[in-house]
Amino acid sequence: MQFSKKGLTNEQLIDLYKSILFPRMIEEKMLVLLRQGKISKWFSGIGQEAIAVGATKALDTDEWIMPLHRNLGVFTSRNMPLHKLFKQWQGNKDGYSKGRERSFHFGSAEHHVCGMISHLGPQLAIADGVALAHKLKKEAKVSLAFTGDGGTSEGDFHEALNTAAVWDLPVIFIIENNGYGLSTPTSDQYRCKNLIDKAVGYGIEGKQIDGNNILEVYETIKSARDYCIQNQKPFLLECMTFRMRGHEEASGVKYVPKELFEEWEKKDPIKNYESWLIKEKIISEGEVAEIRLATKNHIEEELKIGFESEPIIPNTNEEANDVYAKRLPSTNTIIDNSFIAPPIFSGAQSEKKYINAISDALEQSLQRHHNFVLMGQDIAEYGGAFKVTEGFVVKFGKDRIRNTPLCESAIVGAALGLSLKGYKSMMEMQFADFATVGFNQIINNLAKIHYRWGQNADVVVRMPTGGGVGAGPFHSQSNEAWFTHTPGLKVLYPSSPIDAKGLLIAAINDPNPVIFFEHKALYRSVSAMVPDDYYEIEIGKAKHVQAGEDISVITYGAGVHWALDYAKKHPEVSIDILDLRSLLPLDYDAIKAAVARTGKVLLLHEDTLMGGIGGEIAAWISENCFHLLDAPILRCASLDTPIPFNIELEKNFMAYTRLGDTINKLMSY
Repeated sequence: MQFSKKGLTNEQLIDLYKSILFPRMIEEKMLVLLRQGKISKWFSGIGQEAIAVGATKALDTDEWIMPLHRNLGVFTSRNMPLHKLFKQWQGNKDGYSKGRERSFHFGSAEHHVCGMISHLGPQLAIADGVALAHKLKKEAKVSLAFTGDGGTSEGDFHEALNTAAVWDLPVIFIIENNGYGLSTPTSDQYRCKNLIDKAVGYGIEGKQIDGNNILEVYETIKSARDYCIQNQKPFLLECMTFRMRGHEEASGVKYVPKELFEEWEKKDPIKNYESWLIKEKIISEGEVAEIRLATKNHIEEELKIGFESEPIIPNTNEEANDVYAKRLPSTNTIIDNSFIAPPIFSGAQSEKKYINAISDALEQSLQRHHNFVLMGQDIAEYGGAFKVTEGFVVKFGKDRIRNTPLCESAIVGAALGLSLKGYKSMMEMQFADFATVGFNQIINNLAKIHYRWGQNADVVVRMPTGGGVGAGPFHSQSNEAWFTHTPGLKVLYPSSPIDAKGLLIAAINDPNPVIFFEHKALYRSVSAMVPDDYYEIEIGKAKHVQAGEDISVITYGAGVHWALDYAKKHPEVSIDILDLRSLLPLDYDAIKAAVARTGKVLLLHEDTLMGGIGGEIAAWISENCFHLLDAPILRCASLDTPIPFNIELEKNFMAYTRLGDTINKLMSY
């Protein structure tokens, strides 16, 4: 192993030695504690320290890093106190995630470290979003994300690198090639000769280096950082290394040939660097002994503090309150439209279609929030599949109205990265159906991040949804219930133009991730008077659309219009209609009031019956409002089949074809 100073002072060289030694000695101590039964689990990075430490030391301290399991050196090099790290690993309340996360699944905005999730690939796209923020702010900064050789097999690897290349983002991607993904060798992971060969396919620069050489890693990252900033381009780095322990300690290493350990033991990053420092007389053996003793004592002192944590006493209210980030007070006009009354608004109003109300909300939000970015397929010059953003690119420029490659996962991840840097973003799913390929990012990154380590995700995902347009099973399905089951998300589904505008503005102003459903069939079929000015409608509040005495229809989206249409055609039935508008959180007070008004409840939605939100609401009513009921709760939903293409088949599928029969059944009680 060849080392080169390359202009580094002796003090810098010794600092790098202390920095690489520290995580190694921590790990050695952790293995002792594991054998003693004092900790329960450990993911070891022994043998790979040079990569995490060298990369972190080469960056500015305010540049975001997205680490993985074996990157203890990132956390120690960012000077995160060992005693608090230990509390985190132990699942203590005073760790970084209040006991809610394990090992390295946490982050710290103070230290510009973004917590990983177990699905390895999504970290890469978050780095894209941070790099985009740097680019928009014209900051001379980069972001850096780690992945392993196994992680390069994930689709997120391709999506993140492709997006970074297409958008010319200053981001460094590091592949830690340690030969194994758990027990799967690289021979079963890829067929290219080297992973760095993938760089040319994305049209980006790349380099393969010795990942066990701390100075080579440090200097390469320094150089890559300069390249990314000067050229506003991404860089791919493959660091060759070896994992000297199992994937985690319980896995063992029986699947690894013994000779590989013997070979890589000779390439130990710490022993080799230490020997070189002594040989070059940069440090003496006595000084090495002093450093090791001081490091050992420091670790023992920190662990003593770490072991002092009190046992966690669960607090249910605190757990629930930490799912969402709190919104700061706002001066925006709030329209309280929860009851049957004209909106409280004194300004000018215009008749607008549903789709124009959506456009208004986006345009006024872009004018008000200069840190607001729109992303989606074909949303720039083309104006989007439904022309919601038509003309926006001329008014606001391509930096803020961004066409994306066809990679939903990467764009949702990039939206989260923007949020880390204080940006707001809207990502348009061209159709709600396509959310499946961004599902992991939405469910496991956006939704959980605040509960996990207090970081908010200021992201809105717009979801054109619903049938009635003969678009078949991949462009028409109703999938809102998938997301209402996910704590941390907010799920909105307006039925009217006034609600569409006010709720979308509220969603953009909310610091939490919001999934915003827009029924495609309502875009140009529904019109109403809408305030011209910028306003909000409060999230989590239902709207009492119509008073009635016989039955209460609780619904949302197109269901509101089906109920109104039926009521108009059947005046002999007095129908009370509640528009939920917000599916997560639900307005339980409004639901209870609707039950009380008639004692007979029909839950109506376009989604299929099994697993639809109507089942959840029915259960809640049964548990909390049973004394108010005069009849069984009935549900009217679409068939439990995929939504078909043929118009007649689609009509048969849709819930509205059974609405009359369901109402008659309910009235018979």
